[in-house]
Order: sequence, then structure tokens, then C-alpha cells
Amino acid sequence: MLKKVISLILLVGVLVTGGSVAYYFYDIDAPNSNNSNISKFIIPEGWGSTKISQELAKAGLVNNFIVFEMYVWLSGISSSLLPGEYDLAGNLSIRQVAKILSKGNTNLSKEVSLTFIEGWNNKDVSDYLVKNNIISADDFYGVIEKKADWWDQYEFLQTKPKNLDLEGYLFPDTYRIYRDATAKDIVAKMLDNFDKKFTAELRQEIKKQGKTIHDIVTLASVIEKEVSTEVDRKMVADIFYRRLKIGMPLQSDATVNYVTGDNALRPTYKDISVDNLYNTYKHKGLPPGPICNPGMSAILAAIYPTPNQYYYFLTTPDGQVIYSKTNEEHAKAKAKYLK
Repeated sequence: MLKKVISLILLVGVLVTGGSVAYYFYDIDAPNSNNSNISKFIIPEGWGSTKISQELAKAGLVNNFIVFEMYVWLSGISSSLLPGEYDLAGNLSIRQVAKILSKGNTNLSKEVSLTFIEGWNNKDVSDYLVKNNIISADDFYGVIEKKADWWDQYEFLQTKPKNLDLEGYLFPDTYRIYRDATAKDIVAKMLDNFDKKFTAELRQEIKKQGKTIHDIVTLASVIEKEVSTEVDRKMVADIFYRRLKIGMPLQSDATVNYVTGDNALRPTYKDISVDNLYNTYKHKGLPPGPICNPGMSAILAAIYPTPNQYYYFLTTPDGQVIYSKTNEEHAKAKAKYLK
């Protein structure tokens, strides 16, 4: 045990000595480069000086991470580097970078990172916000359920029926928000992101196809919950469009689960018999609105489907998608894969 302690002390001594030598022979006031371009540098909660030093070097914001770490250690500020999002120029010196990070960005250091998953519905979003002590469920639903005047600034909401909430339009992504953000702040940020993702090119294509953004988001939400890969989503999108064209019910298990609140792989006969407009076994056409907040992959699939000759599909317990042209083939596939 004593030998291990002595070895550790010697190792630390070597590192400190070596680092100190490097520190004293390195100009900590020299510009890192001639590049004055600004780069975003984020320090998450929990990062120590070693991790910060290494990431600064990876980002090309300091030339020598050992010298940077030695500088903040010898300066007594190694534990004062604050989490937050920083705009750092490429030509700053080690001393300047350290000073900025030790002072912190007083606004951004009060931020929190939130990640909303593709396929979450509004209840999932609410539960997540409540769990992370961001806002209350009442505040969240108070903003998304009742139309407000500020919704009018978003052109993409114009085709959404006025009686529907914002289900489907809260774009899933990672956001940085102030810890004291209101429900409106958060929802507006998600709608702004949706507006940005739905480019003019996509909107033009949707209009060219004679569809509305609400049609696309609604179908995309179903696709999001039915299959997971980009290839399958584009295939299933075409299948759903073909069913709609011939007046065949979509027969989406995902829409039934939305009605029942379950996540059943195979809804029961009782489930698919529920008289609800979102039950696409019982009612033809698209459901009245989205059943979740879809990601870009599902949205693009709804806009650019892959033409095929299938009318049926099923997903096996291990995630494989099986396609069939006829109901008879589909029945055999169900007997084989869904025992």
C-alpha cells in the first residue's frame, strides 16, 4: 500500500514538474491563431478542467491543452470554469480564454439543455418538463391547447383545424432554454424550429402535390410511430397514400394506441372497435390531426414516399418490416411472424 502511495506521489510530481516547465516556457498571452472567426463552445454541467482543456484543444481554441490546464491550476481558477455556451474567437490567448470561462456567461450559465424525442406526444413532453422541474403541466397545456393570437405569426399553422391543439408541431430536438423560461417561451422556441425546418422548398412541394402541411404532419406522425428506418418510412408512406386513394382505411395500430393510451404491439379487437375519429380501423381517411410530434425523417417520408406495389405491412417483434401485396399474403405473414 505504501509503495502505491509513493508511486502516485512521484507520478504527480513528474506531471506537475513537466507541466510547470511547459507552462513557463509557453507564452500564455500569445494568440492561439490568426483566425478571428467565432466558434461556439459549450461547457455542460459536470465538466472538470481536464475535460474542458481537452475539448478546447479539439475545437482548435487552444494550442496546448496541458499548458491551459496548468495555467488555470496554477492560477487557482481550475474549479471556477463555469458551465454555459460561449462565443470564442480563434485568435484568443490561453489567458483570455481562461478569463472568459472563469467569469462565465451570466445569461447562458443559467441555461438548461432539454431534449425532446421524436415520436413523443404532448403528454410525453409535459411529463418531461414536469419531471425536470421546468414548468407545470397546467402551464404547458394552457399554452398548447387554446389558440392564442401569437400563433398567427406561424404560417404553417394556418391549415391546422382551429379546434386542435399543437400536437405534431412541437418539433423534437435539443434546446437550450433559460431556467426561468415560461411555457410560452419553450413552445415558441419549438414552433420557431419547426418553421425553420419546414423550408420554402418543402412547402412548395407540398402545395404542388395538392396537400396541406397539416396533412403531411398528420401522416408523418403515424409513420413515426409505425416504423423506424428511413427506408421503411418512405415505403409505408406510399402504402398509406395508396390506401387513401382507393378509400381503404389506414388501419394503423399506432392511431388506436393513441386513442387507448396503450403501446400495444397488436391492439385487441375491442381496441380497434372504439368509436373515435383517431381510430383508423373504424374511420377512413387521415385522423383529424397528428398523434405525436414527428421528426424530420418521418416528415420527409410523407413528402417524398417511395413508390411500391404493396398495400399491407407488419412489423415483427424484432423490428423487421414485412410487406404484402394482398390481404391473403398479409394474413400468412401475420400467422408466421406474429404468433
